[in-house]
Amino acid sequence: MSASRFSPEVEAAIREVRAEVARLHAELVRYGLVVWTGGNVSGRVPGADLFVIKPSGVSYDEITPENLVLCELDGTVVPGTPGSERNPSSDTAAHAYVYRHMPEVGGVVHTHSSYAVAWAARGEEIPCVITGMADEFGGPVPVGPFAIIGDDSIGRGIVETLRGHRSRAVLMQNHGPFTIGVTAKDAVKAAVLLEDVARSVHLAREAGPLIPIPQDDIDRLYARYQNVYGQAEDDRR
Repeated sequence: MSASRFSPEVEAAIREVRAEVARLHAELVRYGLVVWTGGNVSGRVPGADLFVIKPSGVSYDEITPENLVLCELDGTVVPGTPGSERNPSSDTAAHAYVYRHMPEVGGVVHTHSSYAVAWAARGEEIPCVITGMADEFGGPVPVGPFAIIGDDSIGRGIVETLRGHRSRAVLMQNHGPFTIGVTAKDAVKAAVLLEDVARSVHLAREAGPLIPIPQDDIDRLYARYQNVYGQAEDDRR
């Protein structure tokens, strides 16, 4: 696919996604979810089989809309577009796999946030023991399989774990968290809240036994938060 084939509407959508994804990378830094150049945000381009992702090894304070990389859904960089001279994130194949196999997903985030990574290092799901976790994730945060960066193995693990699951976060074993959302902003929100619950549940368990929330109550909390809480225009999901 070449840039000349894009309609004016798709060109406008690409510009909007570039601006949003560039802005959202700063949120990862603001909330302390990444170290050095690790981690990434991507966003699907509405109306096209394209997504925008962070370039590999680029400092967060150097990210601009123009140096993000535009990719097709097989992970191929679109030539002749801004940022196409750069290598995309090493996690591009994983993001691309998610977009191909979960069409409802509009954003994917990977971080190295400390508490979530600690749960992933143990290969242990985060149990649903606080109401905010029931609200946002609808239950425990699951663990995905161990996979090596380099092909779409991580993407396959994300999809296999999250498809049909309420959680928008997965802890890839021995690696770290990935989150998904209907938009890139939604996926970043999930990453921020994931680290918050990972820390809170860890601290609670250090102090004593955890008290599980009954499944019926989890269901009610999740339904209320997803369907009633906030304003109609909220980007909650």
